[in-house]
Amino acid sequence: MTPTSVTEGPNHTDRWSRHRWTVIRVLSPIALLILWQIGSALRVIPERILPAPSLIVDAGIELARSGELTDALVVSGTRVVEGLVLGGVIGVALGALVGLSRIAEATVDPPLQMLRALPHLGLIPLFILWFGIGETPKILLVALGVAFPLYLNTFSAIRQIDRRHLETADVLGFSWRQRFSRVIIPSIAPQLLVGLRQSLAIAWLSLIVAEQINADAGLGYIINNARDFFRTDTIIFGLVVYALLGITTDGIVRVLERRAMRYRADRG
Repeated sequence: MTPTSVTEGPNHTDRWSRHRWTVIRVLSPIALLILWQIGSALRVIPERILPAPSLIVDAGIELARSGELTDALVVSGTRVVEGLVLGGVIGVALGALVGLSRIAEATVDPPLQMLRALPHLGLIPLFILWFGIGETPKILLVALGVAFPLYLNTFSAIRQIDRRHLETADVLGFSWRQRFSRVIIPSIAPQLLVGLRQSLAIAWLSLIVAEQINADAGLGYIINNARDFFRTDTIIFGLVVYALLGITTDGIVRVLERRAMRYRADRG
């Protein structure tokens, strides 16, 4: 036996040990889809209750070819972005205010905590009465869901800043603006991105509910129309698109989060 063959065996085993769980994680949903397709073909799973994956894909192709899917993605994406920006600005601004000021913590935080305790999706009837059934209640519902995770994470991150960094900034004669841009922002960025991940998940969940409010465009509109025509395949396809959008945006933020953590480690 040659030395090469001796070393190849353990290396191959080690590689399999490292990657086997990844392989299993990839194969498990594929196996589930295959079983689902077989169950539908054998009529074990009723088509009215749960259409076969192939039918759901066909429904998606039909929507894509007609242009409805593209239009819906633009409308729904715009609602999420507008709600995310509005809620993000409010949440981060209030979190920074409360985190940097004891007076603000004593006066602003208690009513915010009371409001946070309310299920924001339960405010839909009030939003309809206050703002009607147009775009405003949909965007505000997303913004309300987004604001609180960012508020809490911003507040917590500011309170956990290493005091030595602030003292060093004082010694160097930093202005308040320099302290904020060079010390506070880099220190809170990783936890702020965690809050953004939480907010994005809530944003898409809020949008699913908000687009059931007399929507005339967007993914929710497609799902409502499909419900009226008993198109279960289109409904499930719409829900899958929601899920894929959520996973995609979460993945983007995770990349930013890893970079922020690496940047902070390099600075440390």
